[in-house]
Amino acid sequence: MTHHALEIVLTRPLPPQALHRAARVMPLAANHDATHLMALVQAKTPHRAAHRLRRRLEHLLPIDAITTHYPDADHKVLLNVVFPPASHTVLRTEADRAAQSPERFVELALHRALAEHTDREIDRLSRTLRQLLAHTTPAHLLSALGHELTRLPESPAP
Repeated sequence: MTHHALEIVLTRPLPPQALHRAARVMPLAANHDATHLMALVQAKTPHRAAHRLRRRLEHLLPIDAITTHYPDADHKVLLNVVFPPASHTVLRTEADRAAQSPERFVELALHRALAEHTDREIDRLSRTLRQLLAHTTPAHLLSALGHELTRLPESPAP
């Protein structure tokens, strides 16, 4: 069996005592505000690992989502979410209407939403660039962009 690196996204920051209780069930690493946790879970597949993790910790943690930390060979990340019963019923109805499984329906909806977000972000950046180019030359803008991109992360911004 393989170990799978999984990230747990919590609905709210975790108090230290709750993290300690959960860490007694399975070793966990937390980010600075304990809203994201990392775990290594042994299982045959990422799906089984996420299911096992949720089963072992759902009564101890306010789990919002579980994801695989690393993309698979197809560059995909597993997203494990449990919907409330009413939402699940609506989701199943809409998936049936689209002749898809609920999992496929959610996957396609997420892909559409991410594509729309990407398009909006590209449009926003294009508008900003046009505004910047109205006041400078492409060479100056490119030079400034290169300068900003090569700054070390710890360097203070002017």
